[in-house]
Amino acid sequence: MTVSELAKTPDFRAVIMPDGEREILGGYAGDLLSWVMGRAPADAAWVTIMSNVNIVAVAMLRDVAAVIVAEGAEVGEDVIARAAEQGINLLASDKSAYTLCVEIARSI
Repeated sequence: MTVSELAKTPDFRAVIMPDGEREILGGYAGDLLSWVMGRAPADAAWVTIMSNVNIVAVAMLRDVAAVIVAEGAEVGEDVIARAAEQGINLLASDKSAYTLCVEIARSI
């Protein structure tokens, strides 16, 4: 499944998708950025409630397909701008991280 395809499903909304055709090959859930930096697999859809600009740096470091900010966490303009600069796909949802992970697992 591509990031664009995931963004079209009801519980996900695109915030910014500079590379919507990027293939999602797995998933990862985590909020402790240092933990995610050491463990998130490349090409994963990373689900988190973190919404500060550091998620973009971690996404770049781990080469994830997309960052999905869950549970209605507010994504600031600074984060959106940095994601655009760095080519990071950023999605958001009001659903719980658990629900989103289940949906991603069923879709890939």
